[in-house]
Amino acid sequence: MTPRRRVAITGIGLVTPVGNDAATTWASLLAGSSGIAPITCFDARGFPTRIGAEVKHFDADSILADRKLLKFASRSHRFALAAAEEAFRDAGIRPEPSTNRRWGLSLGAGMMGIEFSEVAAVHAFCARDGQFDPEGLLHGEFPADPVAFCRSQTNSGLALLTRHFGIQGYATAVHTACASGGQAVGTALKVLRRGLTDFVLAGGYDSMLNPLGVSAFCLLGALSTDNDTPERASRPFDVTRNGFVLGEGAGMLVLEDWNAARKRGARIYAELAGDGNSLSSYRITDSHPSGDGPIQAMQQALADAGLVPDGVDYVNAHGTSTVMNDRSECAALRAVMGGHIDRVSVSSTKSCMGHLIAAAGAVEAAVCALAIRDGIAPVSANLVQPDPECDVNIVCGESRGMNIRVALSNSLGFGGSNSSLVFRHPEDVSAT
Repeated sequence: MTPRRRVAITGIGLVTPVGNDAATTWASLLAGSSGIAPITCFDARGFPTRIGAEVKHFDADSILADRKLLKFASRSHRFALAAAEEAFRDAGIRPEPSTNRRWGLSLGAGMMGIEFSEVAAVHAFCARDGQFDPEGLLHGEFPADPVAFCRSQTNSGLALLTRHFGIQGYATAVHTACASGGQAVGTALKVLRRGLTDFVLAGGYDSMLNPLGVSAFCLLGALSTDNDTPERASRPFDVTRNGFVLGEGAGMLVLEDWNAARKRGARIYAELAGDGNSLSSYRITDSHPSGDGPIQAMQQALADAGLVPDGVDYVNAHGTSTVMNDRSECAALRAVMGGHIDRVSVSSTKSCMGHLIAAAGAVEAAVCALAIRDGIAPVSANLVQPDPECDVNIVCGESRGMNIRVALSNSLGFGGSNSSLVFRHPEDVSAT
């Protein structure tokens, strides 16, 4: 029987609210620095929530010289392009004419296809006398921008990256809300194992920090309204938490065949060892209090990696800072880890950079790889009064130096989509 192909993480690229590259992001997370502040990208004064986790001082033009490409790129697409460029440089390998058909691309695609300014322009045109009249749209009187239409397509980010980097192999865009980035990375793992590709660029990107995105989450009652103390607004597992903070960004990983990576002398951050998914469909916005869906995803991921719960050292929790999510996830962790749970360090890096929605799982996968590399579990910031119903071993106060042989990352999405990924230290002698 042919041994199952192992998959190496050899490149990381990040654009987040706490840093426009992987090194800055990682240093900020270890320090517990917050990227949450009053929203500046639009006038949010009329919203119950006026804070967010924005990417700051980002200049795509300084990273990408292709002006024609950037014309077709939305804000979140630009994050993805920049993160991908960093990941390729970090890995020391990229698609070439001789290899581009063996490269794949798997992306967690953002939710917001149409920008608010485009919706506002249509509204202004069709309601000039106060009454909505779509006739002008139907008869071509509205000066529609075909480029804006192209940018709004779900697969437009996928197309931009394949074109810019010359990827000609397997390609897919995943959208399962907050689980998108994690499931995109898991899809890449399966594609590599099947031998469909030798290399995959995997990740996610999103930006919902606009009037449509913020208003939708405000109507759901999901966002924190701690506008006066934005740096403390995201506090997963704290009994005083009152909602998550919306963020934006992108995370990209270069994944490749383990043996090929070793042969070329690549630096390997970690092995991507396991993937698990479930769909619980309890409620659109909540997991079942028992954690049933996340339990299934974590158990599948561990089984896929050939590991038992006792082997897990660190969990990067979904940890959104909402009451239902945090309690459900902690219940799931206790159910899966059993008596080992008190020896598993748990943290939520959303405490510093907010919730990046479709990008979250990919960014947090990179966090797990960096935690393994450096032997540090990043702090779960702002935890002052632990919720007794979130009774797990949370990394609080400061980041925790420790030996991390196995890390697990959870991404739990609206609609009940659950993703869990397992990462293993590259020098783990138990790996086969």
